[in-house]
Amino acid sequence: MSKKLGFRKALETKVKKSQVAAKKKAISIFTAMSVAHVDEEEAGSGEVRQVEKVLPRGDFYIGEWCDGLPHGNGKYLWTDGCMYVGGWFKGKIMGKGKFCWPSGATYEGEFKSGFMDGQGTFTGFSGDSYKGSWVMNLKHGQGIKNYFNGDYYEGEWRTGFQEGEGRYQWTNGIHYDGQWKNGLMNGNGRMEWSDGNSYEGCWEDGFPKGNGTFRWPDGSSYVGVWSKDVKEKNGTYNPSDSSTEKPDWDPQVVFSEYLKECKICPGEKMSILPSKKVPHWPGMGKGNDQGRPRRMSDGKLNCHSFSSDMHDVSAITEGDSKEDDDGIESLCLEDSTSRGSLPHFKTPTKRQGQTISKGHKNYELMLNLQLGIRHSVGRPGPVISLDLKSSAFDPKEKVWTKFPPEGSKHTPPHQSSDFRWKDYCPLVFRTLRKLFDVDAADYMISICGDDALRELSSPGKSGSFFYLTNDDKYMIKTIKKAEVKVLLRMLPAYYNHVRSFENTLVTKFYGLHSVKLTGTAQKKVRFVIMGNLLCTHYTIHRRFDLKGSSHGRTTSKPESEIDPSTTLKDLDLNYLFRLEKTWFEEFCRQVDRDCDLLEQERIMDYSLLVGFHFREVPTPLASGAVTPTGNADHENEEVPRLSQTGQDQLDGEPSGGSSIRLGISMPARIEKTVRKPECETQLIGEPTGVFYDVILFFGIIDILQDYDITKKLEHAYKSMQYDPTSISAVDPKQYSKRFRDFILKIFVEDT
Repeated sequence: MSKKLGFRKALETKVKKSQVAAKKKAISIFTAMSVAHVDEEEAGSGEVRQVEKVLPRGDFYIGEWCDGLPHGNGKYLWTDGCMYVGGWFKGKIMGKGKFCWPSGATYEGEFKSGFMDGQGTFTGFSGDSYKGSWVMNLKHGQGIKNYFNGDYYEGEWRTGFQEGEGRYQWTNGIHYDGQWKNGLMNGNGRMEWSDGNSYEGCWEDGFPKGNGTFRWPDGSSYVGVWSKDVKEKNGTYNPSDSSTEKPDWDPQVVFSEYLKECKICPGEKMSILPSKKVPHWPGMGKGNDQGRPRRMSDGKLNCHSFSSDMHDVSAITEGDSKEDDDGIESLCLEDSTSRGSLPHFKTPTKRQGQTISKGHKNYELMLNLQLGIRHSVGRPGPVISLDLKSSAFDPKEKVWTKFPPEGSKHTPPHQSSDFRWKDYCPLVFRTLRKLFDVDAADYMISICGDDALRELSSPGKSGSFFYLTNDDKYMIKTIKKAEVKVLLRMLPAYYNHVRSFENTLVTKFYGLHSVKLTGTAQKKVRFVIMGNLLCTHYTIHRRFDLKGSSHGRTTSKPESEIDPSTTLKDLDLNYLFRLEKTWFEEFCRQVDRDCDLLEQERIMDYSLLVGFHFREVPTPLASGAVTPTGNADHENEEVPRLSQTGQDQLDGEPSGGSSIRLGISMPARIEKTVRKPECETQLIGEPTGVFYDVILFFGIIDILQDYDITKKLEHAYKSMQYDPTSISAVDPKQYSKRFRDFILKIFVEDT
């Protein structure tokens, strides 16, 4: 312990000394040099020249300059001692370069818009180093990490954590080769200790879990089921040819002793990320009419320049107020009143849906649903195993429970009328909730807590009603008997699919139930509980429901009524979605896998739901101010800005990125497209070269429609009136091909 404290103090002393030295060096540079002031007269438009400039806040830039912005190669020195040397593109850190911290830490490699992105090497002041692939400041892809304590890891990374195949070597000689997830040993792997003992088998959250074998150097072994829970473990000792007696050995010693020496080193954290060091360029926006006053969301005028706002948002320190976390109040809008009323983002005044309170026509149904869920989820059951028997999937596997108002031996008294509750395949859905990491207590609180559900304002096209939990985590949908049959029929294939592919984009199902009122009404309501794909603290500025067909695939609302809660369709789409290479490759593979599943199960009429949050005011590649709305005149539209919460999550340490995965909270870019006026049914517009940084969400929804006789008749009828390739109701094989062809045209690799 004393050695560790001594090492820490030595590091702190080293950092303080280096910071003081860096500040003295910066001050001496600024006071000794005679440089041109930033307000000097600029050269002609488009001319690149060499300059030396002192910025108003004391920062210093020397390098190539064009149209009032760094463009080319240049060096930037901050007054706190940070320094960047490398490529610039229109005021943004871009290309190859080197960033140095006052502590002596460095990153050398590729940058995109100020983010460490591409191939690069980070070398920490303590001796830590990482060489490999980066995406948006996070280790992502193949990479080698050397830790200051002598440990090293070589293998795959995802969003800042070890994930995939990799090897970790401890300084004490222990090593692990195998699969990782979220920075922990997870999946199949082999660990070998310095004394020659080894364990090979299944792992979960850093510990042996499931089937595995422990071997000794003499050839003897222990084979069985492993778990930290003594009640779950069992196994058999197999002696070697040379051993004669069974040793007095308890498998739990692996957890209590052996793994104590196998802690994953946390590694060194960066004091501040390069993307946080947003340079303030007084020339930013010159000639683009960006110095005029702009109206904030509270109606007040903000007279700062474009770049000033950008800097102020990024420069908020940890001690500053961070209210308005949902990003609505922190939207910064361009004032368009002087140029007429044009399309813009409306700020939602309230949450979606109507709260189901007493007096609502479905209030009693909500009470019944909550009572049933509380009973089903709270009911004790056997230890969950992911290996389910085929009998668990039998459509006849259901549990009926009576709920009399006065209560019974198994149910509490309640104020609703007498009803019967049915659970379909309860063990399967209980296991699915475990597979999707849903905590039973949190699940019950979300659905059955004190807060009421919210009913969406209008039923869907199918006649189904949708209900949202108060925390937006879960969506409850009423479904028809035919849809129940489809889900039960495909449940075995669905279960195996989501278990095999954790990045699947198909809807997550958590429960299938029905409520039947007794008495004269005899009303029966069936419903399924699903995950809400767009549950996030980010404001979703645009959402699209995409099928790849054109007939009837446009919103019925006039543009003046479109707001962030409006679900737009294929013919409303005016963007291409650009994913980083590794994400794009995984996306293509997963779309193929998911479509194969749906095609095999004879499912059609499904959609890709896409929602995104604009991270910041975009920087156009073409001249003129641009904004992310519609196809109208770019200069007059209102522009959403990134909330401070959103900025903090993206620019924070990698630990803040653990929630990022395929289709969830993904940093990405989108490119504006424009359709030709003469092509009204053109699905994909022409790229404009205008890009925006966004947080992206997407997933495949509405997967319970099979190609039944109704859909076949619809196909036959509409084919006589419209182009058969433009309608939604087509054979599952044709639907799958059209869907994936369309999706893989609007999602492209970001080069």
